[in-house]
Amino acid sequence: MINWKLIAKILGSLLFIEAFFMACCLAMTAIYSEDNLLVFLISTAITAAGGALFRYLGHTAENALSRRDAYVVVTLTWVVFSLFGMLPFLIHGAVDSLTDAFFETMSGFTTTGATIFDDVESLSHGLLFWRSMMQWIGGLGIVFFTVALLPSLVGGSVKVFAAEATGPMRSKMHPRLSTSAKWIWSIYLLLTVACGVSFWACGMDWFDATNYSMSTTATGGFSTHNGSVFLASPTIEYLAILFQFLAGINFTLLYMTFFKLRFSAFVHNSEFKLYIATIVVATAGIMCLLMTSMDYDWEYALRSSLFQVVSFITTTGLSNTDAGYWPHLTWVILCVLMFMGACAGSTTGGFKSVRVLMLLRVLRNEFHHILHPNAVLPVRMGGQTVPQSRLLTLLAFFLLYIIMLVLTAVIMSLAGVDFTNAITISFSLISNVGAGLDTNIGPQMSWSDLSDGLKWICSFLMLVGRLEIMAVLVLFTRDFWKKS
Repeated sequence: MINWKLIAKILGSLLFIEAFFMACCLAMTAIYSEDNLLVFLISTAITAAGGALFRYLGHTAENALSRRDAYVVVTLTWVVFSLFGMLPFLIHGAVDSLTDAFFETMSGFTTTGATIFDDVESLSHGLLFWRSMMQWIGGLGIVFFTVALLPSLVGGSVKVFAAEATGPMRSKMHPRLSTSAKWIWSIYLLLTVACGVSFWACGMDWFDATNYSMSTTATGGFSTHNGSVFLASPTIEYLAILFQFLAGINFTLLYMTFFKLRFSAFVHNSEFKLYIATIVVATAGIMCLLMTSMDYDWEYALRSSLFQVVSFITTTGLSNTDAGYWPHLTWVILCVLMFMGACAGSTTGGFKSVRVLMLLRVLRNEFHHILHPNAVLPVRMGGQTVPQSRLLTLLAFFLLYIIMLVLTAVIMSLAGVDFTNAITISFSLISNVGAGLDTNIGPQMSWSDLSDGLKWICSFLMLVGRLEIMAVLVLFTRDFWKKS
């Protein structure tokens, strides 16, 4: 059965890491001489105490993690991190509702970027930094971060990686998973630093540059300002487009290209080519609509459409304009991008481009089979044949994805949300985008008008979307809890 002692031991170590990141916010409150130093001291102390308790409960456990243990520990980690991560908001008094605090924290860790705060600028620098830090931690995965930092902690790290990693295909850059994890986190850190320095060099103050760099590279979308700070500078908007785009590429591909200098990897990668082609076609289509329907000049139309397209396909949710006022056809395009997502193995959410590509190739083969019933037509990705079992998993995942979208839309509609918002919110939550398209819940506004019941449903959907549905829903099956 489930090795609860080992799970407690792992959760304890992870909470110590969360306590460390909370402590980093103490420096931010000290720099700005804010009076909420005690908020993060208490939050850090409670989180560290929780970590010590979990470690004590699991101190006799052996590091032998089964596949079932891996799925339990991954799901519980995200829930426990969110429960402790909401402490600064509650202790500070920024929110007076447990529901709102959990929603905000889950949104941060899952890099969804949906916020219940109507006035973000009223928050202290420490809380703003904590919101950005949550996104950055969750960008590549909480447990995956631990595999890189403390590989000896988890005896079944490969199983944990399989439970938390995004995408149907697993590509290795090094025989040891811990070494691969360190390289991936090094690329992630390098992207974040480069993004922050670029923003600062173009006129952002260092605090905004730091926060927006974490939000951009984690493809999270939390902002430190009401509205959209990117409107202040076209140069910053183009930089944000660049770093969102890079964060949407498979990090293994980035490693092979920039560290191994195998630039041909981009040319031969089918998923990357689909990612590029989708951005180009969607941008051109929206740009034409904006120029003909809304009289945008060509540069502003290009910048606005490209920003929105990259933001939505990478599931970042940042915005340089309110797309809720655009023609309805652009909403359809952006919803398709939300569903599709960027590359697997990146910080983005969504269905993933590689899955879309696999579905298209399965569909193509079925048409060929109609004409040539006896032909053997395997699906190939990266020069390798995709096993039939993976194709069945892909179809099951697609079916679950659609079912979750429909159920969410129906629940939202029954709760009084208008149909347009119900659909876009569903896409937004499952894909971890965090932006709706209607002007009631738009990319520059808050989700605070939703009822408490809907917020708990939204929090669950954000978790399910981040862990790609099956890793969470498998816990609700009877077979999972059988002893055999």
